[in-house]
Amino acid sequence: MDTDGYWHEGEAVCYCPTQCKREAVMSPILSVKQLSKRYASGFHALKSVDLDIRQGEIFALLGPNGAGKTTLISIICGLVNPTSGQVLAGGYDIVQDYRQARRMIGLVPQELTTEAFETVFNTVAFSRALFGKASDPAYLEKLLRDLSLWEKRHNRIHTLSGGMKRRLLIAKALSHEPQILFLDEPTAGVDVSLRKETWQVMRALRDTGVTIILTTHYIDEAEEMADRIGVIKNGEILLVEDTRRLMKKLGTKQLILQLREPMHSVPESLASYNLKLEGDGSRLIYTYDAARDSETIASLLHALSQADVAFEDLQTKQSSLEDIFVSLLRSNP
Repeated sequence: MDTDGYWHEGEAVCYCPTQCKREAVMSPILSVKQLSKRYASGFHALKSVDLDIRQGEIFALLGPNGAGKTTLISIICGLVNPTSGQVLAGGYDIVQDYRQARRMIGLVPQELTTEAFETVFNTVAFSRALFGKASDPAYLEKLLRDLSLWEKRHNRIHTLSGGMKRRLLIAKALSHEPQILFLDEPTAGVDVSLRKETWQVMRALRDTGVTIILTTHYIDEAEEMADRIGVIKNGEILLVEDTRRLMKKLGTKQLILQLREPMHSVPESLASYNLKLEGDGSRLIYTYDAARDSETIASLLHALSQADVAFEDLQTKQSSLEDIFVSLLRSNP
């Protein structure tokens, strides 16, 4: 990087100490092809997984326990050997070009596995040295300042708060200047304020050009943070889609009518609308596709009037990513 902060070709770096002025390239920075893993026990953890991650995006990988998320990440990070297939990180094969590929990747584990009596600065400097990177105190200072840890650089790790320890894990993962950052359940078991703080850190990292792959059990976190979402189940990728496009494509809306008088059943004249009664007959629910059924709303309201069904309030509700996720898993047993 020159003094103006521009990255030159061939530099295997993505976390800039200054604002990155290089636009994210949309070609894959991480490419997974036909990746499979079968353990000695016979368990088939991954089944011909294909996945491309774009440079400079936040990608959320969702799936139930045992879906294959951890195995996939472990293979990409060089912790587990694949049975077959290929993974390229920044163009480097993770098996044939292990050292170069591993330098492209930073991993933030879920567990706080740091030396309790080491200082903040020393533990980050040690992580950098493990990757054979030359000492660069100025870079580490900038990194710690960006993560609000500089004032704690001389503190021993056991004195830090939970939030600071999480940020320290991110600093350790970024110490060798990787282009790809894995965050494994980064907000599991933390309070709301710390979750939002972690989200801010992730957004700031993405703005500098870091590609982030996030695993989470919090659907709202994926909906809030991710540019794209992938769903994995039983070792297979079920879906990869732009978050907003996914919401638009699979999301539905509900028209909720608060009835003036409770009903015991839906009148026969309204049967074609597939209405549901809820709340002891006090609410009438109509589920529809906003893109296709907008004209049907007017028809329904007219039919309700003809059937002498009076209501005192109505509201609409958009289905959430969680609704979509649950529906997708149910349709792919």
